[in-house]
Amino acid sequence: MDVDSRLAHSMQTFSGSLTSIAAERHTIEQLLEIGVALSDCLDLSELLDLILTKSREITCSDAGSVYLVDRSQAEPQLIFRAAQTESLPDLAFELTTIPLNPESLAGYVATTGEILNISDAYALSEHLPYKFDRHFDLAYAYRTVSVLVLPMQNRDGETIGVLQLIDRKLSADLRITPENALSITKSYSEWEQQIVRSLASQAAISIERNQLLDSIEDLFAGFVTASVQVIENRDPTTAGHSERVAKLSVRLSEEVNSVGSGELQLIQFSDRQLREIRYAALLHDFGKISVPTEIIQKAKKLYPHQLTEINHRFNLLRRTWELESSHQKNNYLLNPPLGFQHQSGDNCLHCGYLQQLDLDLQTRLDRLQSYWELLNQLNEPNVISTPEFAEKLDTVIADLQQLAKYNYLDLDGNFQPLLTTEEIEQLLIPRGTLTLAERLIVESHVSHTYDFLCKIPWTKQLQSVPQIAGAHHEKLDGSGYPNRLTAVKIPIQSQIMAIADIYDALTASDRPYKPKLSLDRTLAILHQEAGAGKLNTNLLALFEQRQVYSVLSDLN
Repeated sequence: MDVDSRLAHSMQTFSGSLTSIAAERHTIEQLLEIGVALSDCLDLSELLDLILTKSREITCSDAGSVYLVDRSQAEPQLIFRAAQTESLPDLAFELTTIPLNPESLAGYVATTGEILNISDAYALSEHLPYKFDRHFDLAYAYRTVSVLVLPMQNRDGETIGVLQLIDRKLSADLRITPENALSITKSYSEWEQQIVRSLASQAAISIERNQLLDSIEDLFAGFVTASVQVIENRDPTTAGHSERVAKLSVRLSEEVNSVGSGELQLIQFSDRQLREIRYAALLHDFGKISVPTEIIQKAKKLYPHQLTEINHRFNLLRRTWELESSHQKNNYLLNPPLGFQHQSGDNCLHCGYLQQLDLDLQTRLDRLQSYWELLNQLNEPNVISTPEFAEKLDTVIADLQQLAKYNYLDLDGNFQPLLTTEEIEQLLIPRGTLTLAERLIVESHVSHTYDFLCKIPWTKQLQSVPQIAGAHHEKLDGSGYPNRLTAVKIPIQSQIMAIADIYDALTASDRPYKPKLSLDRTLAILHQEAGAGKLNTNLLALFEQRQVYSVLSDLN
């Protein structure tokens, strides 16, 4: 070979080497880009599709699939989680499972941790422990030739999944058919096997990280569920309230995402933010765990033990009056007035005095009974706001003041007031069943909720849960609690939850201190609050127009 020929050959060899180096460099750059993409992907389904797509691209594979190992069952399984076939783009795949045993290609790799690089799946020896299943090829007129199956192993060397690539093509734009499959495909090279093995390792780490994130979120979800159960166990009368508020809040937030005009079109909630809203709504009343149970469950103005005690006092007063009347009769009979004449026998000529004593006693007992009935009426929540009582409120107050002057003889022989000042204050509560002091204690639950939630190390995506839950009782005009925030300082998520919370409180049928209101009446009250500048009018209009409340129909 002359000098020119040798030089030309050397240049050709060098050029080929440069081309090979450039290709390998491009592949390495692709791997780096894939690694970044895998790190950014948080959704498991998207992650598996990304792994499969990039593996196929880097090897020019026509098809592929991803299996995940499921060891949570009594018999471990392989879950068929993702599949792609470029030659059959419209084919839909269903999530299925296969036994985790070495009889299938994926099962063999999952159980042994070995790599299978097969030139022709149809030419496998019958003596091998694994077999190729031709059902897919027969069902969809496909031809599987070259196959590369690799384990996806975590840092502990445990196989958590299997990556399977099918039919390495000569060119990416070719389509596989049973007729051309052998001519347009080739085996996977050692270099490609190494590259995909590296990709499978990255994929395994990403999958494990994703599963760890899912387990953390499951942990959070379990904690939230347990916390809600604690709240509802303390107050069975409001069981289901937190879940209903969460459903209403999330649905209204989803409706906000679909608004195409007006102020609300500027607001968009991501899936993570929707989860954040749900957690905040589920935990919005957790602070009630610090409120005394008797206040939370207070169904009437007087506590049951108070009413029982007052009843005892009334009975003691009755017995006192009856005893006094008996003493007066005895004294009259034993020491009759001068000139008292006895008739033969047991009858009295002047028994009018004794009859008058009985009449006076009965009059006092009847008046006491009417006071007892009034007391029981006043003990009901919201009774004072009814037209019947509003017209005679002054008379009612006078009756109570008169009743407070009554004294009874206690067991120690001391006279005590029939009603205390505190009990009269309770009976005159205009709305609900709580005194001002009790209401402030209940309102403090919001601050306790916030303080409690702030102690939880929320992830970055859920870090606003305390702020959202802690502001759900704030009003846009600054009249809410606990911090009297105005509109610009109240998170929009809290404004959403405020509507959901009030709606459920008004329509709930499980509150002992108030009747369930109709939908029309509830919406009217909400509009009244919005009209007074307390609730977001745009959110309320969307709540009503989109019938967000219908989301609760599946809970009825």
